Amino acid sequence: MSAHTRPASTYRLQLRPEFTLNDAAGVADYLARLGVDAVYTSPILAAAPGSTHGYDVVDPTRVSPALGGERARRTLASRLREEGLGLVVDIVPNHMSIADPAANPWWWDVLRCGRESRYARCFDIDWASGPLLIPVLADEGDDGAAALGELTIADGCVTYYEHRYPIAEGTYEPGDNPLDVLERQHYRLASWRRQDSELNYRRFFDVATLAAVRVEDPGVLEATHGEVLRWAADGDVRGLRVDHPDGLSDPGEYARRLRDRFDGWLVLEKVLAPGEQLPASWPVDGTTGYDALREVCGVFVDPAGEEPVTALAAELGVPTDFGEVEAECRRAVAGTVLAAEVRRIAALVPGPDPGRVREAVAELLAAFGVYRSYLPEGERDWARALERAARRRPDLADVLERVDADARSDPRGELARRVQQTSGMVVAKGTEDTAFYRYSRFAALNEVGGAPQEFGVSPAGFHAAAARREASWPHAMTTLSTHDTKRSEDVRARLAVLAEVPGEFADAVRAWTARAGLGEPALNLLAWQTLVGAWPIEEHRLRDYLAKAAKEAKLRTSWVAPDPDFEEEVGSWPGRVLGDAGLAAGVAAFADRVRGPGWSNALGQKLVQLLAPGVPDVYQGTELWDFSLVDPDNRRPVDYAERRRLLERLEQGWRPPVDGGGAAKMHVVRQALRLRRERDLTGHLPLRAEGPAADHCLAFARGRARDVVAVATRLPVGLDRSGGWRDTVLPLPWGRGDWTDLLTGRPVSPTSATGSAAAPLSGLLDHYPVALLLRKD
Repeated sequence: MSAHTRPASTYRLQLRPEFTLNDAAGVADYLARLGVDAVYTSPILAAAPGSTHGYDVVDPTRVSPALGGERARRTLASRLREEGLGLVVDIVPNHMSIADPAANPWWWDVLRCGRESRYARCFDIDWASGPLLIPVLADEGDDGAAALGELTIADGCVTYYEHRYPIAEGTYEPGDNPLDVLERQHYRLASWRRQDSELNYRRFFDVATLAAVRVEDPGVLEATHGEVLRWAADGDVRGLRVDHPDGLSDPGEYARRLRDRFDGWLVLEKVLAPGEQLPASWPVDGTTGYDALREVCGVFVDPAGEEPVTALAAELGVPTDFGEVEAECRRAVAGTVLAAEVRRIAALVPGPDPGRVREAVAELLAAFGVYRSYLPEGERDWARALERAARRRPDLADVLERVDADARSDPRGELARRVQQTSGMVVAKGTEDTAFYRYSRFAALNEVGGAPQEFGVSPAGFHAAAARREASWPHAMTTLSTHDTKRSEDVRARLAVLAEVPGEFADAVRAWTARAGLGEPALNLLAWQTLVGAWPIEEHRLRDYLAKAAKEAKLRTSWVAPDPDFEEEVGSWPGRVLGDAGLAAGVAAFADRVRGPGWSNALGQKLVQLLAPGVPDVYQGTELWDFSLVDPDNRRPVDYAERRRLLERLEQGWRPPVDGGGAAKMHVVRQALRLRRERDLTGHLPLRAEGPAADHCLAFARGRARDVVAVATRLPVGLDRSGGWRDTVLPLPWGRGDWTDLLTGRPVSPTSATGSAAAPLSGLLDHYPVALLLRKD
C-alpha cells in the first residue's frame, strides 16, 4: 500500500436525511481549513426508510436516495478532491435491514421463493428448522394468536397493519383465508416474544430486524461490496472502516479477500480487551481506536480516588465487584436475549441432555476474556475461556470438553465458527449494554473498550501502549468520541475530575440522594454523575438518557419487560431535580467546581490523542466542547456556522481563552491537525518532567528529529493543591534549532541548569494547560 493512501487524520460525519452528501460537500472547505486530511462518513448505501444512521442497509448496490444518491456522492468526491481531502467510507458487511421487507429486494425474494431464491445464499438461515420465523406479531399473552386474526391479503401481499410480505407464486386464490395462505409460504409470522428463543436466522446482536449476511461466500462478498469497490477503483475512496467484523464467519479471511480488492487504508471496528492485539496475519491498518480511547482517557484519572469512590458506591448499595457483575450480565444475556443463538450452537453438539449442552454453551460464551477468539491463532483465548467456564460450572466440565474437542478438531467448522461469532454478541450485550449500566461506581471508565475495574492508566502504561501502537499498528485509527460511545470525551474529561475530589462528590451525592434520589441504587449514582458531567443539560435529553440507561441495565425495567411505575419515576426525575431551585443550584455549584479542571483534562486528552501514534479521528462537532450522551444524543445536528465564525478568528491570529465557548479546544485541534498534515510524525519518545510536580505532566516527542513535543497537564486539582508547577521543568530532546509553542506563538527558552535543555512548566503552561512545541532548525 502506498503511504499517500493513509490519511494523516479523519473527521467523522454522521449523514442522515437532514445532513446529506451535499451538505457534507458544503463543509469540505471548513474541514480543510481546520486541518483535516480525510472526511470519514457514516454508511452511505441505501438504508431502511427513515434511517438516521445508515447501518440498516437494504440495498448495497446503490447510494442512499435519502442522502442524495449517486449524483450527490460524485459531488462530494469532486469537492473533496478540490480541497485536497480524502474520503473514508464506513461499510457494513455483517448485516442488512429486513424491518421493511419490501425495501430490501434480496430479503423480499427470499421470503417469496424460500431456499430456491437466488439470494438465499446471502443470509445465514437455518432452513432445516422449517419456514423462516418472522417475529412481528403483537402478543397479549396468547403467543400472537389474536394478532393472526388481523392478517389480510392486499395488493398481492400478506399484510399485518403496516407490514407487508410477499406471496409465493401459485399459493393464493382470491377468497382464500389469510391464515391458510400464510401456511403455504416460506415464512411464518410469529409473536415478537419468540425472537430471542426461536429465531432461525442469524441477526445483528439481538436485533431481529437486522439479518446477518454470509460474506464468507465469495459471490456474496462481491455482491455486497462491488459498488463501494467501484468508487475506490475510480479514486473516490481512500479508506474503508469495516463495521462489526467480529460478527463475520472468519474476520481474518474476510480482511484478506477485501485487501485483494482494495489497497487503501483499511481499519476494523474491533474492540480490543486490555493487552489484546489484532492477529498479525490480518492485512489491515488497525482498529478504529477504542483501545486508544481507554488509554488516553485513563491517564487523566487519579488512581488515588479509587478507594473513596468505591466506598461511596458500596454505601449506596451499588455493586463494586465488576467481575461478578459482568459474569452475571453475560450469563443473563446468553440465557435470554441470545437464547436462539445458544440453541443453534448447542444443536451442533450431540448429547443425551440438550438442556445441559445449552447451559454449557451459554457458560462458555460468557467466559471469554476477549470479544471473540480467532482459531487457530487465538487458541490461548479459547483455552482460557474454557478453563474459566469449567471453573465456574464444574458440573458441566464433561460437556465443555466435548465442545472443545469438536471445535478443535475443525477450527473452521460450523461449531467453532458459531461459538466465536456469538461470543462477541454476548460480550457486547452483556458488558457494554448491561454491566456498564449496572456497575456505576465511576462512569468515566464505563466506555466501549473500557476496563472499569482498572481505575485509570498510569503514565508509564500510556507510553508503553503508545510505543506498541507505533511499532505494530502505526496507522490504526485513534478516537475519543464516536457515534457509539456511552458519553462524549468532554463529559468523561469532567467526570475524571471526580476522582480528585471524591470526598466532596460523596457528600454532594448523599445530600442530593436524600432530597431526590432514584429508587434503584445503580441508576441513582449514574444519574448524579451524568447530571454533573453534562451540566447544563436540557430536561428532555436527561430524561431520554435515563430511560435508555434503566432499560439497558435490566434491573427494574427492560426493553422487553417494562415496569411502567419505575419508568414513570425515572421519567419524572429530571423535572423534579431541575425544578427544585435549591437542588439545581447545588448541582450547578458542584459542576462549576469541576468545570475548569474538566476543561484542562479535555484539552490534555485531545492534544495527546491528536499527536500520539495512530491516525486520529475527530468526531463531528467535538472541535468545540461537546457534552453529549449515548446515541442518539451524540448524533444531534452540528452548528457549522458557529464553527466557521470561530475558525475565521483563529485564522486571524486569535488565541482564545479557556472558557465556556470552547474556542480553545478548536485552537488545539486546528494546530495539531495542521501539524500532522504537514509532517510525518514517527516514533514515540516519552519525556519525563523533573521537579516537585513532575507526576502532573504527560509529555512525549515525535518526528524523526524528535522535533515535535506534546505537553499536557494531568490531575489539575492535585496540581493546584500542591502549589502549582513551582520549579518543575521538562527536559526537551537534544537538537539544533529554536522551540516555539504553536498554541501561544511564543518562543520557548529552555534553561540548561540541569545540564540539558529544560523548559520551566510554570511559564510554558501559564496560558493553556497544554503546549504543542515545534523545533525549527
